[in-house]
Amino acid sequence: MRWRFFVAFQLLFFSTCMAGPIRTEEPFNREWRFLLGDASGAELDGYNDSAWQRVGLPHTFSLPYFGSKDFYTGYGWYRKRFALTRKDLKRNVSIEFDGVFQQAEVFVNGHRAGGHVGGYTGFTIDITPYIIFGDNVIAVRVNNLWQPTVAPRGGEHTFSGGIYRGVRLVKKSPVHVAWNGLFVTTPDLEQNGGKSSAVNVTVELVNTSASLADMRVVVAVEDSIGRIVAEAGSTRKMAARSADIVTLTTPQVESPMLWSPQTPDLYRLKVRLYDGKKLCDEASVDFGFRWFRWDKDHGFFLNGSRYFFHGANVHQDHAGWGDAVTEEAARRDVRMIREAGFDMIRGSHYPHSPAFVDECDRQGILFWSEAPFWGTAGEKRDGSWTAGAYPGKPEHEAAFEENALQQLEEMIRIHRNHPSVFVWSMCNEPFFTEGHTLKGVHRLLARMVERTHQLDPTRKAAIGGAQRPLGQDRIDLIGDVAGYNGDGANIADFQHPDVPNVVSEYGSTFADRPGRYIPGWGDLGRDEGWRGREWRAGQAIWCGFDHGSIFGEAMGKLGIVDYFRIPKRSWYWYRNEYRHIVPPQWPAEGTPARVVVTATRTDGVRADGTDDVQLTVTIVDAAGRHVTDSPDVTLRIVSGPGEFPTGRSITFSSKSDIRILDGQAAMTLRAYESGITVVEAVSDGLQPSTVSIRFTDAPAYKEGRTPVVDARPYVRYVVQTGGNMQKFGQDNPVFVSTSVSGHAAGLAADGKGDTYWQPLSGDARPMITLDTERGVRAAEIRVKAGGDIRDLRMELSDDNERWTLYDNVETTAGGYRLKLSPAVNMRYVRLTFAPSDDIRVYEMEVRGRIATDSAK
Repeated sequence: MRWRFFVAFQLLFFSTCMAGPIRTEEPFNREWRFLLGDASGAELDGYNDSAWQRVGLPHTFSLPYFGSKDFYTGYGWYRKRFALTRKDLKRNVSIEFDGVFQQAEVFVNGHRAGGHVGGYTGFTIDITPYIIFGDNVIAVRVNNLWQPTVAPRGGEHTFSGGIYRGVRLVKKSPVHVAWNGLFVTTPDLEQNGGKSSAVNVTVELVNTSASLADMRVVVAVEDSIGRIVAEAGSTRKMAARSADIVTLTTPQVESPMLWSPQTPDLYRLKVRLYDGKKLCDEASVDFGFRWFRWDKDHGFFLNGSRYFFHGANVHQDHAGWGDAVTEEAARRDVRMIREAGFDMIRGSHYPHSPAFVDECDRQGILFWSEAPFWGTAGEKRDGSWTAGAYPGKPEHEAAFEENALQQLEEMIRIHRNHPSVFVWSMCNEPFFTEGHTLKGVHRLLARMVERTHQLDPTRKAAIGGAQRPLGQDRIDLIGDVAGYNGDGANIADFQHPDVPNVVSEYGSTFADRPGRYIPGWGDLGRDEGWRGREWRAGQAIWCGFDHGSIFGEAMGKLGIVDYFRIPKRSWYWYRNEYRHIVPPQWPAEGTPARVVVTATRTDGVRADGTDDVQLTVTIVDAAGRHVTDSPDVTLRIVSGPGEFPTGRSITFSSKSDIRILDGQAAMTLRAYESGITVVEAVSDGLQPSTVSIRFTDAPAYKEGRTPVVDARPYVRYVVQTGGNMQKFGQDNPVFVSTSVSGHAAGLAADGKGDTYWQPLSGDARPMITLDTERGVRAAEIRVKAGGDIRDLRMELSDDNERWTLYDNVETTAGGYRLKLSPAVNMRYVRLTFAPSDDIRVYEMEVRGRIATDSAK
């Protein structure tokens, strides 16, 4: 009774004290101006930006973007005017950015307020010293220039610039909880077998005022229906202009609902901060009661039970909008993965947005959160996104390591309370680097693991993409957990290794929609590894969604859902396998009669840059059956607010990057004003259709008076490259018929001339296949080999199914060479030999250029 009386008194006291909002967080995405390029003086209040584009956030330099391997690199400017009251000037005012790629300089009323380097982690800028009563101007100078000291130095994704995630204007008391300043743990849960646990809370406090603050901190834990189940409090005196940390522990929470993919129950921690009797600030965060354990012999355990997860790798970009997707679009991605029956997402290969991870919490998806220390195949040349993962020049090492650690720390700080986050990953495939830098890779990974343990002792540190190097230089044992990509699932060194492990990537199956109704087991299909191993924790397909790639379509179209977020047939295969939902009837050839447009939602779509609606157009016959015919279709806004990536209309064509395939196309629509939007879908000779959508939470759209977005005609961005050949193959996956112990497949593509693959003497058909993992316009194949080699056959393929045999292979002093004139599009090289007791393949190398995407 005393506890209930205290809670009731507290609630009454809070309501009495809270006459007005204590902290406000407003979406800050509307009414920006944008200039692509640099501009002198653009940070100044009086600068004339009237000729700049009118844009809303999220936004990317590349808008509209439809999967080109090339993209603009350079500068862009954003400017916005906003008003503040005299009351606002008495508060602490900050701007929170969820992501800017990759360097931001923030100016307020002509003063530099702060900046940030790192493209995938959010940051906050305190603008209090620079604001004035009335009209204010914020200007943000952004660049996406490759930098030798910034992670990532390379990767296979695209790296377009922009303020590509949401922004908020936050007003709070000078005495307040710091940005992402709450850390919640349940320290007793495992030892109590899930039956009870205290809640430990770390609260980071900031006093920006010039006065001493006599602080009282009160925390309350609420269950899913808002009942208070535990609370604690503490007092603290804070000096003027200081920061402090308060740690509180609540009494035991009895019989908590445990978070899991099957029961994603969430609790909320609320923090109230008082100066004396005055309520100064309040903040809250969702969390969950659950615990993890990893075991090298038995895999992963969730809440005390072994749990084998089935996951998908997910990039963040969408057709049209590129990386600049709304919070709702990120949530839809999570829901699509969950709908297919997957229960884990690997955030490849960088920290994802808070909205994305929030939805993993709600949907019951385990989330592998990855830092952006990343490498990829290709020419290891500074200045390009295929540069070595680790700096090749000593003068860049210290600054690069500090930047990688900074972004790791920011990732952990932002996402540490999410129950879905079950591991912190340090990297992906950092072995794609110059050979002499491997010592630096090892050192940095060890530092990152140590820092992770310091910042969050409750989770393990993983080494993602750890299937290379082999031998004494291997990196998989540096962390607590190893993730093996591709052929790492089969390599002898990584079978039941001395560390808990997962297959962090399998599949890599190229397919345009609709594709085939088959799984994409890829490397796991070679030894039925898809069935799982007792000592593996789980597996994740590469990948969930098509995405933009610097290597073009061959790397970009490996998803089970296409770039426009329409499932391929393989998505339905997994849904049937994991959730036992039979696939729909596939469309068939027919006579098109109508074009039908549907929307994911039609009411209450927020027009503040956080929300959008997905529109799908389907070609149907007179009976309403979906048919495969794919005529050109245009979506156009007839009335009301809204925009597509291309403006007020967008046209889909089977011969364009803006594609209609298999009788279907899709695109998201967003708005920055409230009102009813009518969208019409039209196609020559077909009956049109319309859909109406109500946008809310913004100033009203006034027909004929509210400015509408300018048309943004789509033109594929193309960079003219030089004529230098590139080398492919080193550290790429290699598959063989058999291997002698100590002479594994990967040694035939490790860049070392003294290591080699050798088949077993009894191998009746010795064979080795190199997968370059990208579309290459190959001009030459080089093989360094020795021993008793007879009847060598060399074949090339672009899909690992249809092979072309070449009979003009030349014998050289060190092996073999195939010259291709004209060059040939390929991905795989396969060598077969007559049986022999002495076959040695030292290196396989492809010389050529990245294949240009096929003409539409």
